[in-house]
Amino acid sequence: MSVIVPFRAVRPRKEFVKEVASYPYDIVSSDEARKIAEGNPRSFLHVIKSEIDLPPEVDIHDNIVYKTARKNFDTLLNEGILFQESVPCFYIYRQREVKHEQYGIVAGVSVEEYESGRIKKHELTRVDKEIDRTEHIAAVNAHTGPVLTIYRGRDSIDRIVEKITNARPEYDFTADDGISHTAWIVDNEEDIKNIKEEFLEIDSLYIADGHHRAASAATVAGKRRIENQNHRGDEEYNYIMAVLFPHDQIKIMDYNRIVKDLNGLNEEEFIEKVAEKFSISRNFEDKSPGELHEFGMYLGGTWFRLKAKDGNYDNDVEGILDVSILQNNILNPLLGIIDPRSDERIDFIGGPAGMGRLEELVDSGEFAVAFSLYPTTLIQMMNIADAGRIMPPKSTWFGPKPRSGIFVHILE
Repeated sequence: MSVIVPFRAVRPRKEFVKEVASYPYDIVSSDEARKIAEGNPRSFLHVIKSEIDLPPEVDIHDNIVYKTARKNFDTLLNEGILFQESVPCFYIYRQREVKHEQYGIVAGVSVEEYESGRIKKHELTRVDKEIDRTEHIAAVNAHTGPVLTIYRGRDSIDRIVEKITNARPEYDFTADDGISHTAWIVDNEEDIKNIKEEFLEIDSLYIADGHHRAASAATVAGKRRIENQNHRGDEEYNYIMAVLFPHDQIKIMDYNRIVKDLNGLNEEEFIEKVAEKFSISRNFEDKSPGELHEFGMYLGGTWFRLKAKDGNYDNDVEGILDVSILQNNILNPLLGIIDPRSDERIDFIGGPAGMGRLEELVDSGEFAVAFSLYPTTLIQMMNIADAGRIMPPKSTWFGPKPRSGIFVHILE
């Protein structure tokens, strides 16, 4: 059973939505955000990356950053750029790029179900990032970006979504990166009732992207339960804003690795050691793997194709992941990267950057070797979550990512 609720979103007026909608806070740096938002005071980056309106030397975790986020949010509301819906609604949110499109339902999901594990996760959170988002949510008194959540697709939900999206959308715009964003308001009582009932038939929801947002929302909810002597359980802080996509529409992209040095080995020694666990061939023209357990390796200006040899990896839900195979057979034993979460010698490059970015970083001399991976599958991710296990860091890159600022969930 999955409980989802409509909510009174704060959202942009139609004529401002393209200016407001921004990248999520966690995929652009402060410097990148400053450049993107330059000359656009309506960009939601002024709320979710509010350090861009402060001197560069200010610590991004300073309390002034969170106060500035609240001030900027209030300004957008007071100037009529944003407004709050008069009645609780669901929203249908479509993203489209090239040949791919996905239809999500924007809703509130239960903090209680998150805490009990019925909303499943597959990643660990970092304490510093969780504290940052907790402070941000508490200061702004809102969830400013949705948690990307997956459910096992149902034809009955698809039919409801199809009926609603036959009508004229509320928003329809194409962002600067070429991805189109379209949204429909679901305020019909019968449609709301049907959507809620359909999700009661779904056993579990899966967090795909936004683990820190979800964890921080739950932390804020816990504090407010304690502070509110008249707590009932239906207050807005008891729900996390999420966009729910069916698993058969969502797309996972590759999440690749680059390492700064060869841990004292020269290139020939390194290749010899890799060959003990992998079949190797030179001049890998595809650069990017075409199947599971195949890897690309860029070293010394050459692409190599690696294929994991049978018997060198476990066949359980975690050991069979390509990120685990790479970690357990190369990154840890050969390159000395024991904890990729904290080791500063490794970095991670999301699929949209492409193989050219891997080549650029290695050719510059900043990094010694790059590895391209086949994308983790949705089924693998859900199997990990169902088993109560945790994926290695940076295992999944979901795209396209929902824009921030199109929907905001006020906690009171």
